[in-house]
Amino acid sequence: MSGPVDLAFDPWDPAFVADPYPAYAELRARGRVVRYEPTDQWLVPHHADVSALLRDRRLGRTYQHRFSHEEFGRSEPPAAHEPFRTLNDHGMLDLEPPDHTRIRRLVSKAFTPRTVERLKPYVRGLADELVGGLVRDGGGDLLTDVAEPLPVAVIAEMLGIPEADRGQLRPWSAAICGMYELNPSEDTAARAVRASVEFSEYLRELIAERRRRPGDDLISGLIAAHDEDDRLTEQEMISTAVLLLNAGHEATVNATVNGWWALFRNPAQLAALRADHSLIPTAIEELMRYDTPLQLFERWVLDDIEIDGTVIPRGAEIAMLFGSANHDPAVFPDPTRLDLARADNPHISFSAGIHYCIGAPLARLELTASMTALLNRAPTLALAKDPARKPNFVIRGLERLSVEVR
Repeated sequence: MSGPVDLAFDPWDPAFVADPYPAYAELRARGRVVRYEPTDQWLVPHHADVSALLRDRRLGRTYQHRFSHEEFGRSEPPAAHEPFRTLNDHGMLDLEPPDHTRIRRLVSKAFTPRTVERLKPYVRGLADELVGGLVRDGGGDLLTDVAEPLPVAVIAEMLGIPEADRGQLRPWSAAICGMYELNPSEDTAARAVRASVEFSEYLRELIAERRRRPGDDLISGLIAAHDEDDRLTEQEMISTAVLLLNAGHEATVNATVNGWWALFRNPAQLAALRADHSLIPTAIEELMRYDTPLQLFERWVLDDIEIDGTVIPRGAEIAMLFGSANHDPAVFPDPTRLDLARADNPHISFSAGIHYCIGAPLARLELTASMTALLNRAPTLALAKDPARKPNFVIRGLERLSVEVR
């Protein structure tokens, strides 16, 4: 069905961005798929459909492994965007098999349960150190003092990014991720292109250095892959490193601040968590469901599909609404209620299918470490003032979360 003019879904309206969940309820009531003209997409708001489509091989993150732009009915991307496109299109998130399979198989060796287990002491120690600084200062910005530096340091350590260079990573990442919003502006594109060029040049030099002097890190491991079937081109290596750096911290940063903002707004749940730390595992899953860091995930229709009697043709784009799926009452009883003890919680915040988040176990480790440290070392942590929300819709987070330790 088509989206009428009075549709509450408006990703450029600050009021919608502040709280999109009532609009999602309206979308789910409208049907299983809704045409949205402003972005030329089909919105899919129900959990069952999103879950199924994430596993449907008639959809793809790219179409260029099967069709040219012309064959697919799409325009060539602007030439000025080429550095961003080259960087983005060679990362495994925007590739389909067999290239996706080849790269993911190699990268997955760095994210085994054993590897994550080995990282536990480092992650816990760093979280404790960061929270200790926050406590000594009597508070601060939870975003910049704890939520951001923890996952950035962890993924940079895994990749072998020298500590002195890590300050550049977050600004580059923020500029590149601006292109994942709906209908990004030319200013956004220009910033993303500039960051893509700078980030790529930096990594090209780092890869050259690791070729000369290998270390015990993921970039050195990618270089050392001897199996011809797994070997990465230099561009694939650069794109993979950028993807891991961006995805390796962006969701964790936003899950941390979104989660604590939700806890401050639900004091009874926060009190229950402080009284019983055994709730931490289910609390983390519930907080990711309750205010989802990645609200929307796009796929191209490679072969015609039908949803509830509506045929969506090849060449169309589907926008799967993770935030809406995570609030679907057909799956989550009383979905607008934060319930840190919610045991049956099949949220899709980490996606599903072949593009399921490869770093999900690491993200859970980081979220557990920071929450544990904050509960133990800052049991009186309180909100200092209401936060400002970032204007972004797709990647949902806060500009700042001011807290105090009373």
